[in-house]
Amino acid sequence: MESNETKNLDHLKKLTSLYFRTLKPSNDQTEVNVAQIKFLNYAELGYVITDMLKLCILALDQDANKISGTNKSQSINVSLILETILQLIPLDEFELLSEINYMISADSKIINDKQKPFSKL
Repeated sequence: MESNETKNLDHLKKLTSLYFRTLKPSNDQTEVNVAQIKFLNYAELGYVITDMLKLCILALDQDANKISGTNKSQSINVSLILETILQLIPLDEFELLSEINYMISADSKIINDKQKPFSKL
């Protein structure tokens, strides 16, 4: 049984190296992790920050809808915000969770099959 657990542990280590890509340890001595969001340039970064702040203002104050009514350049670029949110979703990590779930399900099925007496035909 221990060799099976060792194999599972080795397999989990390999899976984590393949799938855990969203959070990376910071270069300093803190226990903080870093997630990277990609932008084309500083202008896009500025637009995303500005649009996120505007979106928060609108969420907090319904009368703040006047922000976009006066000047088109002040409107919120929702697609840019949604693209940024898509970058934050850790899809690789979700795949790892699926792999772990599959491994655990397979192991528990093997254990359950070993514990069951002969089934009736």
